[in-house]
Amino acid sequence: MIDVALGVDVGGTKSLAVVLDATGHVLDESRVASHAESPDALVEALSRQIRQLCEVHDLDVSTIPLGVGVAGMVAIDGRVAFSPHLPGASGAQVASGLCASLARQSTVVDNDANLAALAEGRWGAARGESHYVMVTLGTGIGGGIFTESTLRRGAHGFAGEIGHMSVVARGERCACGARGCWERYVSGDALTRRAREEVAAGRAALLAARYGPALTSEDVAAAADAHVPEARALLDEMGWWLAAGLANLAAILDVSCFVVGGGLSALANHLLPATRGHLDGLLEGRAARGEVEVRDAVLGARAGAMGAALAARERS
Repeated sequence: MIDVALGVDVGGTKSLAVVLDATGHVLDESRVASHAESPDALVEALSRQIRQLCEVHDLDVSTIPLGVGVAGMVAIDGRVAFSPHLPGASGAQVASGLCASLARQSTVVDNDANLAALAEGRWGAARGESHYVMVTLGTGIGGGIFTESTLRRGAHGFAGEIGHMSVVARGERCACGARGCWERYVSGDALTRRAREEVAAGRAALLAARYGPALTSEDVAAAADAHVPEARALLDEMGWWLAAGLANLAAILDVSCFVVGGGLSALANHLLPATRGHLDGLLEGRAARGEVEVRDAVLGARAGAMGAALAARERS
């Protein structure tokens, strides 16, 4: 088996690539601005980033195991079928495009949260677990589902789009076009929106005085760290919404733990205790059900890229 692999995680603002050894150690990384204005632009930008990293380490770009994670619905053939938060990437033939551009025989392409789940299961918070769900919180919500130690990808590769399960009938309009999706109530965008609503309604004078009407989710996190009660109330509310969705997933999948990661990791110290506190009262058959843990992810922003490299290495 080849000693190193390369993994790339394409996000809304940046593309993170890592060179990973067989033990999960990141030997090097490259961060560049994302270019997903169109399907072709995405493939071209990825090709350029991958070539540059391979050149630095004298790696053969045509043979090194290569994996790529992209947010959204990624088909089994490596095509980005639909990406609400990277609309320019929708339709991108990432796997075949990279193979053509880099003279490769194969490239692994999957949903970014699926790959983060793979990495957290091998080296992170879900190590040793056979039944778990990775929940990535950022602009929206991504998910990766493991049952019986197997990543569930579904009939078309689209399993795990948990952020788009409906939790409010005819609720807030989502970027995907539907209404009431879970990510409209639990995400960076959701927290920013709720905080601004509270300020506009005159119910958050302390937040208004600190940050004004254009405050962000990062401001709410900082205010919670400073013990501002309005910020903590907002995070408790979001913790309830997170727990409500987890309870639905527990009822459907009967997993033993949830691993929560993604770009909102700065909120974990406040959000996850609130979520755990609410979850017990929302779980179906709580007295008869075994322990359902909510764990903080440990691999941070590298999880998706590390999982991409791991998946590529295991398929090489």
